[in-house]
Amino acid sequence: MPALDSIDALLFSLASAFCSPFAVFVQIQGCAICLLLAFGWVIASYVRNREIKQMKDLMRDGNSFAFLYHDINELEHSKQVKLPRVTVVMPLKGFGEHNLHNWRSQVTSLYGGPLEFLFMVESTEDPAYHAASRLIYDFKDDVDAKIVVAGLSTTCSQKIHNQLVGVENMHKDTKYVLFLDDDVRLHPGTIGALTAEMQKNPEIFIQTGYPLDLPSGSLGSYCIYEYHMPCSMGFATGGRTFFLWGGCMMMHADDFRLDRYGVVSGLRDGGYSDDMTLAAIAGAHKRLITSPPVAVFPHPLASDLNFGRYWNYLRKQTFVLESYTTNVNWIMNRALFSTHCYLSWGFVAPFVMAVVHIAAALRIYVKGYSVEETNIISGGLLLVSCLAICTTIELLSMWNLTRIEVQLCNLLSPEAPRLSLATYNWVLVFIAMVVDNFLYPLSAFRSHFSQSINWSGIRYHLKNGKISKIERSKDMGPKFTDLGGKNLYGKKGAPTKVSFLSSLARSLAQWWQPKKHDA
Repeated sequence: MPALDSIDALLFSLASAFCSPFAVFVQIQGCAICLLLAFGWVIASYVRNREIKQMKDLMRDGNSFAFLYHDINELEHSKQVKLPRVTVVMPLKGFGEHNLHNWRSQVTSLYGGPLEFLFMVESTEDPAYHAASRLIYDFKDDVDAKIVVAGLSTTCSQKIHNQLVGVENMHKDTKYVLFLDDDVRLHPGTIGALTAEMQKNPEIFIQTGYPLDLPSGSLGSYCIYEYHMPCSMGFATGGRTFFLWGGCMMMHADDFRLDRYGVVSGLRDGGYSDDMTLAAIAGAHKRLITSPPVAVFPHPLASDLNFGRYWNYLRKQTFVLESYTTNVNWIMNRALFSTHCYLSWGFVAPFVMAVVHIAAALRIYVKGYSVEETNIISGGLLLVSCLAICTTIELLSMWNLTRIEVQLCNLLSPEAPRLSLATYNWVLVFIAMVVDNFLYPLSAFRSHFSQSINWSGIRYHLKNGKISKIERSKDMGPKFTDLGGKNLYGKKGAPTKVSFLSSLARSLAQWWQPKKHDA
């Protein structure tokens, strides 16, 4: 038998170390994480699929409008005229390739009651202002919509400021207010479904939903899809949930008029994240958050979404854990921070060990070493096999939930172009799972030590969980948004091509100098 060279000796010693009791525990834990995720997606699939079966049964029974109402009698004029007034408040920032399609899906809702749309911009210089103006002009005879210039925020994030100004400008008879992100693609019956649930159960504080990401083909877009998928199981409950997504939130208008539970003051006075702040308020006052099974929305990602933009998005997502409203909220955020970081690297570590086990096995096969000579424990390959099986089960469960949500979206929007699973690359999904979970703790620690973030050219500084300082400069941040690729400054702002490595290097350089602006 040939003698071991130094590289082989190092490889085999690592493989042997990765068969120690602690390493075996880490690898078994990785398998358990995969199976837990798979189980969560199975439950979510059941809830979504139950809604699909119910709609199909109704259509077979003659209700061709099951995508609007389960009870076709709800479409009678006598009932439609009694529907409450709803105001849709949509903060805008920039304009991209999917915005016009998304906005059209919102203003062409088939809700039968009084409905108004408020497009909120910070200034008339925003590219979204002119795009929204053209859209409103096209539908001027059919839709009650207007643009409101909110001005610049001084005490909270610009998005929250736009939302609060929108509430101030809503119709005096509005009963429910629906906050939507400008990248949400609604179904024709979404507003009606949300309103019906609010009327059925007046105890509901907030109704929410969640997006179904449609990756554009880049690794960055698949990382975002993979990042959102574990969260999606928290919204596929068919009812009560503890999760809240700021892209779709329906609330009682009077909660804002009367500042019940401190919703206005909590958002206005240093609020950074609308959904995290409102979720904390709901938890503190034991208010009900629900997510109906039909509240899942197609979310096409930008065709030019690169890895650098994914990193910027991940930074903003981890930064929300640094904002809080109460001491209890701070403790919960710290617990979520620690748990997510532990599970993320706990998920990645077994794959690193599996690569070593496979490499050692290949060297044994190629060079003719015996297991006894190299002191390699055969259990390493057994662990690799277990991890491969569990990962396959996880991917199949993710695929199944995505398939069901695609089918549900097609049923809820029968007039829209059909969505398909054919565009998903599951090899990239697996790579994205490893990459995203590896980078999450890095982003989370960066956010924790910096206490500042650049969001669409605005740098927010936190102190005691609330915004304490706001700095604005067009040269401070990117010229395009992360997910939608929206141009933030119009033709005057030329895009700056920054690679992911450059973006990551810049973030690491700022680790000990968090007050410096991005170049």
